[in-house]
Amino acid sequence: MRLRYTDRARDDLELAFSWYERQRIGLGFDFLDCIEVALQSIIGNPEMYQIRYSDFRGCVIRRFPFQIFYTIETDEIVVHSIFDNRQDPKKRP
Repeated sequence: MRLRYTDRARDDLELAFSWYERQRIGLGFDFLDCIEVALQSIIGNPEMYQIRYSDFRGCVIRRFPFQIFYTIETDEIVVHSIFDNRQDPKKRP
Protein backbone atom coordinates (compact mmCIF):
# COMPACT_ATOMS: atom_id res chain seq x y z
CA MET A 1 0.00 0.00 0.00
CA ARG A 2 1.22 3.49 -0.85
CA LEU A 3 2.09 6.01 1.89
CA ARG A 4 1.35 9.73 1.57
CA TYR A 5 2.14 12.59 3.97
CA THR A 6 -0.01 15.67 4.34
CA ASP A 7 1.79 19.02 4.44
CA ARG A 8 1.08 19.17 8.17
CA ALA A 9 2.73 15.79 8.75
CA ARG A 10 5.81 16.85 6.75
CA ASP A 11 6.06 20.03 8.82
CA ASP A 12 5.67 18.04 12.05
CA LEU A 13 8.46 15.70 11.01
CA GLU A 14 10.84 18.49 9.97
CA LEU A 15 10.25 20.45 13.19
CA ALA A 16 10.80 17.42 15.41
CA PHE A 17 13.91 16.35 13.51
CA SER A 18 15.42 19.85 13.78
CA TRP A 19 14.61 20.11 17.48
CA TYR A 20 16.23 16.75 18.29
CA GLU A 21 19.31 17.58 16.20
CA ARG A 22 19.75 20.79 18.18
CA GLN A 23 19.62 18.80 21.40
CA ARG A 24 22.32 16.39 20.30
CA ILE A 25 23.91 15.72 16.91
CA GLY A 26 22.53 12.46 15.56
CA LEU A 27 19.46 12.37 17.80
CA GLY A 28 17.30 13.67 14.96
CA PHE A 29 18.40 10.72 12.84
CA ASP A 30 17.58 8.35 15.71
CA PHE A 31 14.12 9.92 15.75
CA LEU A 32 13.74 9.38 11.99
CA ASP A 33 14.81 5.73 12.40
CA CYS A 34 12.07 5.21 15.00
CA ILE A 35 9.53 6.88 12.71
CA GLU A 36 10.59 4.58 9.85
CA VAL A 37 10.18 1.47 12.01
CA ALA A 38 6.67 2.60 12.99
CA LEU A 39 5.74 3.39 9.37
CA GLN A 40 6.90 -0.03 8.22
CA SER A 41 4.70 -1.58 10.90
CA ILE A 42 1.75 0.55 9.78
CA ILE A 43 2.27 -0.40 6.13
CA GLY A 44 2.58 -4.08 7.05
CA ASN A 45 -0.66 -4.13 9.05
CA PRO A 46 -2.49 -0.79 8.91
CA GLU A 47 -5.53 -1.98 10.88
CA MET A 48 -3.42 -3.15 13.82
CA TYR A 49 -3.43 0.25 15.50
CA GLN A 50 -6.37 1.54 17.49
CA ILE A 51 -8.76 4.16 16.16
CA ARG A 52 -8.15 7.25 18.33
CA TYR A 53 -10.63 9.71 16.85
CA SER A 54 -13.14 9.39 14.01
CA ASP A 55 -11.20 7.43 11.33
CA PHE A 56 -7.77 8.43 12.63
CA ARG A 57 -5.55 5.67 13.96
CA GLY A 58 -2.60 6.32 16.22
CA CYS A 59 0.74 4.55 16.37
CA VAL A 60 2.93 5.41 19.37
CA ILE A 61 6.62 5.86 18.53
CA ARG A 62 9.08 3.96 20.66
CA ARG A 63 11.67 5.97 22.57
CA PHE A 64 10.20 9.34 21.61
CA PRO A 65 6.97 10.98 22.90
CA PHE A 66 5.25 11.05 19.51
CA GLN A 67 2.38 9.37 17.73
CA ILE A 68 1.71 8.97 14.04
CA PHE A 69 -1.91 9.74 13.20
CA TYR A 70 -3.07 8.25 9.92
CA THR A 71 -6.10 7.10 7.98
CA ILE A 72 -6.53 4.10 5.74
CA GLU A 73 -7.87 5.14 2.36
CA THR A 74 -8.86 2.97 -0.59
CA ASP A 75 -5.40 2.70 -2.13
CA GLU A 76 -3.12 4.50 0.32
CA ILE A 77 -2.29 5.25 3.92
CA VAL A 78 -2.38 8.98 4.64
CA VAL A 79 -0.18 10.28 7.46
CA HIS A 80 -1.96 13.35 8.81
CA SER A 81 0.22 14.23 11.79
CA ILE A 82 3.34 13.22 13.64
CA PHE A 83 2.10 14.48 16.95
CA ASP A 84 4.22 15.42 19.95
CA ASN A 85 2.35 13.88 22.89
CA ARG A 86 3.60 16.68 25.13
CA GLN A 87 1.32 19.14 23.25
CA ASP A 88 -2.26 20.00 24.07
CA PRO A 89 -4.41 17.03 22.97
CA LYS A 90 -6.95 19.44 21.46
CA LYS A 91 -4.45 20.02 18.65
CA ARG A 92 -4.73 16.42 17.48
CA PRO A 93 -6.42 15.74 14.13
